Amino acid sequence: VLRADHLVKNVLQARLAANLEARGLAADKDKEDEKTKKKKKVKTAAVQLPDETVKEYESILARLDNYSGPELGQLCKTHDIRNPDTGNQVGEPQQFNLMFASSIGPTGQHPGFLRPETAQGHFLNFSRLLEFNNGRVPFASAQIGKSFRNEISPRAGLLRVREFTMGEIEHYVDPESKGHVRFPDIRHIVLPLLDRSVQLSGSVQVTQMSIGEAVDRGMVANETLGYFLARIYLFLLKIGIDPRRLRFRQHMANEMAHYATDCWDAEIENSSGWIECVGCADRAAYDLSVHSARTGHPLVVRQALKEPIVTEREVPEFNKKVLGKTLGRDAGLVQRVVGEMSQEELVRLKGELSQGSTTIPADEKQIVLTPELLTIERRTFKQSIREFTPNVIEPSFGFGRILYSLLEHSFWCREQDVERGVLSLPPLVAPTKVLIVPLSAKEEFDPLIEEVSTKLRRGGIFSRVDDSNTSIGKRYARNDELGTPFGVTLDFASLQNRTMTLRERDTTDQLIGSIDDVIAVVTDLVQGALTWEDACTRLQVYDGVQAVE
Repeated sequence: VLRADHLVKNVLQARLAANLEARGLAADKDKEDEKTKKKKKVKTAAVQLPDETVKEYESILARLDNYSGPELGQLCKTHDIRNPDTGNQVGEPQQFNLMFASSIGPTGQHPGFLRPETAQGHFLNFSRLLEFNNGRVPFASAQIGKSFRNEISPRAGLLRVREFTMGEIEHYVDPESKGHVRFPDIRHIVLPLLDRSVQLSGSVQVTQMSIGEAVDRGMVANETLGYFLARIYLFLLKIGIDPRRLRFRQHMANEMAHYATDCWDAEIENSSGWIECVGCADRAAYDLSVHSARTGHPLVVRQALKEPIVTEREVPEFNKKVLGKTLGRDAGLVQRVVGEMSQEELVRLKGELSQGSTTIPADEKQIVLTPELLTIERRTFKQSIREFTPNVIEPSFGFGRILYSLLEHSFWCREQDVERGVLSLPPLVAPTKVLIVPLSAKEEFDPLIEEVSTKLRRGGIFSRVDDSNTSIGKRYARNDELGTPFGVTLDFASLQNRTMTLRERDTTDQLIGSIDDVIAVVTDLVQGALTWEDACTRLQVYDGVQAVE
């Protein structure tokens, strides 16, 4: 079983890569080992494609998310896209339910489904959340939890799995006022945007644009959606995602959920291509409206108006005694049909009744109404409370994909020794913040190690002691691979002078100062209050020599 859009994408990308190889343009192509080559059932030969075909393939890939199921099937036929494992032709694409079905109770008579997202838990608790916020909007709720999707072909590590951890924020706003009070604080932030008009043209050229300009132009639907896009961008940069490999792609019409007003994905480029890691959508009032209709419980906000609104409306009045005797079982049906009429329809019905009688359609029947059964009167209403269903702006985070991409972006090898890997995790993300390295395993170092470790722990900094017998260089190297950003070294001079050296992982530069000064600097570095450049002005550069009496 193959997923149609992934099949088209993988085959066309393979053909484009083979075209580059045939033209001698393929750079840094990974060489496959003999075992991998033997396992392949279908070999891809390096075939040069005509320029027109290359442009067509690139255009298809740029617009891939906008194709429907039948259109993907037609692409497979037009471009002879076959099963890569067998070389056989593929059948027509079919709809597939991504929810895991289950049964509830001992009899198994009640069907159930594992949740595909955490969002519905928010909406079920909307009334409680609204009450907690004193009945006012905007407000937001957040949740982190497990979700389940019956993926057709799980693969690529944490990128496509059937069980995953996600986090969602549901931000409730007034549909008539989708501005955000903090939008002026972030409107200057420039985002890499790939809007739907560029994708429809067959291009994937990213536009660098401030979020304020994007909202002003109407590219992003409203300020609240723009605010969350900017906050997502800042969050991803803060945890260490490479900004050159990050973009925000707007959903196209066919790709977007039918209820959504606008939707953007934060896509991160890794070894598997551009991967959707965060989604941010304006879900309008769809979810709350559906839950309200199903449960019969209104999920609305009631807002007191500063000045009452006076309106006039046509109101149907039934003579229920005569109506029941005349129409019998159809009486309730007539009341429902008339009650659902718009003001324009009621005005027209009122005019027809003034002529003596009229007929209305109801369940394939034509029912005669007379002024004795129904009258329509114009009445004045004074409205002091505005009642509305709030709209929802939803950022949705796939933590597995974000972590996978972060590890790829952070890993590199030193130029002088390619076997020495470095995981450049920011101090905020690194599991171990500081490595304590005593130069010797002698017992006389134990009190000083305990003192440094205790002071770091009191400062909220997690540290680890490496007192193994290997050289200090190897100890630092293996912790560089684990992403530990800082290391402090205790040597024999530390026992006499109470000094300590501080090493930075990426540059391997070292500074020296008193134990208390170094710990203070490390605390500021870990908390993000200080950069390494600033630390160099607070501590002295270590030249590798300390005076020992």
